[in-house]
Amino acid sequence: MKTFIVYDSFFGCTEKIAQEIGATLTKHSFVSVVKVDQTTPDMLKEIDLLILGSPTRAFSPSPNTKAFLKRLQPDQLRGVRVAAFDTRIGDIEKAPKILRFLVKIFGYAVEPMLKSLVKNGGIQAVTPGWFYVNDMEGPVKEGELERAAAWAEEIALATSSAV
Repeated sequence: MKTFIVYDSFFGCTEKIAQEIGATLTKHSFVSVVKVDQTTPDMLKEIDLLILGSPTRAFSPSPNTKAFLKRLQPDQLRGVRVAAFDTRIGDIEKAPKILRFLVKIFGYAVEPMLKSLVKNGGIQAVTPGWFYVNDMEGPVKEGELERAAAWAEEIALATSSAV
């Protein structure tokens, strides 16, 4: 099985999560982990699993992640299992009331990412993942790398039973 993990990262938090997912999946698959602005269309050929990760920026994926999704051709991911994750502020309940209100309305990055992957032919492998960071710039909240590894094992199990 060939797995391609594409991520964007501003402060290194999303990259750490992507690398942890990749390290876990290497037990089950050939894995490439690539920053979104370094991807080419050829990299999406002959893959079995695509995992996309982005920090949540202004309630949506990063600009580079959005550009990656816009470059996808209709049905380019036909038959490819897909998963998506985002990183987000860890303790939203302590955030200002207006921010909590806006999150309820606009959500996080992972929902539109996964929707776009499926729209382009991908087959959703698992429930989307999300991982917490402390404050706006991190670091990754304690225990989140372990959660990322567990999520990766869930993906491995779901995709091995689908092959």
